[in-house]
Amino acid sequence: MLERYFVRLKTLDRIRSSWLGLPIEQYLACLHRRGYAARHLAQRVPILLRFGTFAQAQGAQSWADLPTYVDSFVEFWVHRPDHRRAPERPRPRRPREIRGQIEHMLRVVVPGFIGRTRRRVPRDPFADRVPAFFTYLRDERGLRDATLDLYGEHLRTFAAYLTRLELSDLHALSPVVVSDFLTERSEGLNRSTVRARCAVLRVFLRYLHREGLVARDLSPTVEAAPAYRLAHLPRSITGDEVRRMLDGIDRQTVLGRRDYAMLLLLVTDGLRAREVAALTLDDLEWRHDRLRIPERKAGHRPLIRYRRWWAAPSSTT
Repeated sequence: MLERYFVRLKTLDRIRSSWLGLPIEQYLACLHRRGYAARHLAQRVPILLRFGTFAQAQGAQSWADLPTYVDSFVEFWVHRPDHRRAPERPRPRRPREIRGQIEHMLRVVVPGFIGRTRRRVPRDPFADRVPAFFTYLRDERGLRDATLDLYGEHLRTFAAYLTRLELSDLHALSPVVVSDFLTERSEGLNRSTVRARCAVLRVFLRYLHREGLVARDLSPTVEAAPAYRLAHLPRSITGDEVRRMLDGIDRQTVLGRRDYAMLLLLVTDGLRAREVAALTLDDLEWRHDRLRIPERKAGHRPLIRYRRWWAAPSSTT
């Protein structure tokens, strides 16, 4: 899970060597399932590591001891010496934000922990205006409690947006309001969460029209964000990652030199895996140091120059 958000091996080692490495990884996995954007997840880790170091220095011996040190850590963070040396600079994070991030993790890894920043919110934020909506979801659509919680989470965001606009009458809903909400409140969310939010909003708007609470059906105005299979996979790897991969091959052995040559063909010449697998000794033009690629879709067999990958590592550049 950590490899999704951190590339440098030094950073990964520092997180995993911390005594809070495992709960931090569990916490990130939980937030990833809830649709948090990658940049938001990575920003939480440094403060959690600092909290773990602080709590351990103060005597914490298990994860269950961590809630005891939240207040003292927030006080330490606000008045830390390196922060007070630059009073003219704005504080990067408010105490409530620091406390919220720490308590958010503790609610995941410490059973029964609630914390001071936990707010008890109703599942149905439109209960006063659309009282039967969640009954409809449960009884007519047969949705489970976990799905109902998801509906509640997205609708609370929608209700908060309407409250900010001082729009309490659902008859005043319009395509512009719905579109502006999705544009503003979907920033920073991953694609799957945006799709879920659009689906929830479509169901809600369709229900409003069915019950006569809005004059027209606004659900067709909510377009689902496109999703592509395997879109979460990285499109490429960095040069440092390529070098680490190549350096990890034992070129003192015959199989190691073979693997090294295959990877070089993939990385430097852009061959497809199928083309590399189809190569034979007959494709090598030994006298001209050239390699003939098996026939491609266009019907041609390109030639590429090759280095002698079978040479010992000490003799290669």
